[in-house]
Amino acid sequence: MSATVTELRPGGSDRPVLHIRINGLRLDGRPVLGAMELRVKRGETVALVGPSGIGKTTLLRAVAGLQRGAEGHIDAPARTAMIFQEPTLLPWRTLTDNLRVTTGIDAGAADKLLAEIGLGGRGDAFPGQLSLGQQRRMALARAFATRPELLLMDEPFVSLDPGLVDEMMGLFLRLRAETQATTLFVTHVRDEAARLASRIVTLGGPPATVVDDAPNRAGPKGVGYC
Repeated sequence: MSATVTELRPGGSDRPVLHIRINGLRLDGRPVLGAMELRVKRGETVALVGPSGIGKTTLLRAVAGLQRGAEGHIDAPARTAMIFQEPTLLPWRTLTDNLRVTTGIDAGAADKLLAEIGLGGRGDAFPGQLSLGQQRRMALARAFATRPELLLMDEPFVSLDPGLVDEMMGLFLRLRAETQATTLFVTHVRDEAARLASRIVTLGGPPATVVDDAPNRAGPKGVGYC
């Protein structure tokens, strides 16, 4: 029986934005996720860390409704956005259209957002004309522009040079401060978790289970955009 992914409706301040209660998930007969329960409260930024191949991305996809087969319940808000490892911009649409078609914002708001992420005046350009770092900025800005209740990010800074990673983390922190979007993200880099997350959840296994769940005592560091 597949997990029931249901929409969480607004409730009290203590009600989690995301509540995962599953007994496991198998892929091709192999147990990938084990039994786990995870709650993410409104306003939290939670990092998912653990060994490569442990099932972090599978869990994220299950939350997004993109991976079936989990046994149990996943309660998530209807307004959930996901940023994948590779930017999923529409290559046949301009940057302005990429922002507007998924968010419903007007052209003026799109131009303002492009300026905020360092792409001012390039609204008529196409994604293929951008560097990978610029495409990642676009994907991040587009996701936040949808005003999601829950933002899912699967290694959004992978394959970027250290300087670009620092720039992207700064942009995330700034947009996150503006929108207060609850966020669950996957990373293999402990420094990213330490800088961005208010809480760090560690998966172990296989199959993947929660082996540690602790607040980030230092808290997210910095909100500037470099």
